[in-house]
Amino acid sequence: MANAKAESLGKTGGNTLGLRFVSSMRKYWPYYLLFIPCLVMLIIFSYAPMYGVVLAFKDHRIKLGIMNSPWADPLFKHFQELFKDPYFFTVLRNTVFISLLRILAGFPIPILLALLFNELRGQQFKKSVQTILYLPHFISWVVLGGMFKTLLASDGLVNDMLSGFGVDPVPFLTSSGWFVGTLIVTEVWKSMGFASIIYLAAIAGVDGEQYEAATIDGAGRWKKMWHITLPGIAVAISINAIMALSGILGGGFDQIFNLYSPVVYDAADIIDTYVYRSGITGGNYELATALGLFKSAVGITLIFITNKITTKMGGEGLW
Repeated sequence: MANAKAESLGKTGGNTLGLRFVSSMRKYWPYYLLFIPCLVMLIIFSYAPMYGVVLAFKDHRIKLGIMNSPWADPLFKHFQELFKDPYFFTVLRNTVFISLLRILAGFPIPILLALLFNELRGQQFKKSVQTILYLPHFISWVVLGGMFKTLLASDGLVNDMLSGFGVDPVPFLTSSGWFVGTLIVTEVWKSMGFASIIYLAAIAGVDGEQYEAATIDGAGRWKKMWHITLPGIAVAISINAIMALSGILGGGFDQIFNLYSPVVYDAADIIDTYVYRSGITGGNYELATALGLFKSAVGITLIFITNKITTKMGGEGLW
């Protein structure tokens, strides 16, 4: 009797949910129509290629194709090869180190930038500065890589200017230590303006009456920023922190690929560049797939961990 009642309630709930979805589609059909191209793109470029993940567990034969190639024996052979390779740990160390520096240097700057933009009263000046800082985001690393290689070369403009002050040429792109620092500075310069948009949008959603009440109570700009603005954008900060930490094995392929050279492989070679060279250039597709799968597994694990930590600390998580 109880089971029949529960089954009846389940069917009723399912029918109600279906009716709500149909009603929502009828009411908001233009929005669903706009969503279709995004859904198609997601399926084609994100979900359809996922069948290739089985390469990590197969001995690939080009003539046989992915699905008809024999399974590896043992099944995790390519993962074992990966973890036995000493260079893998060099690449992993470089990836984590560069990503952590990116987060430490690049995460707080967009927040500070958004807070500063919020305090500007001259609208024309504010719009001009925002436009200048947003612009680098829309320039690809293919273009920027060529620009920085020219500017930062030993006989480039930057070193010419330094030599005018009696400073010896700096090997920005040919010294491991200088190269990592160059990566971080150029990445922050490129991304900080556009990254601040999220926080500016969050600031725009803060209730203006809170600022009015604080003004009546005699609070200055600093106290308003600390006690109203920052708590108001805490959700955006926590979600961005989760996403940043979950991508700690990213490293920034586009930037590094367009700037690095074999002389800085010891410090600049990351997982993505190693996958490119071993998989696409070297033809070792199984090992490259295993490495990519390892990276994805670590990423999703970090999402769960950082989300849990964020919610435990009283912040807003992704779920």
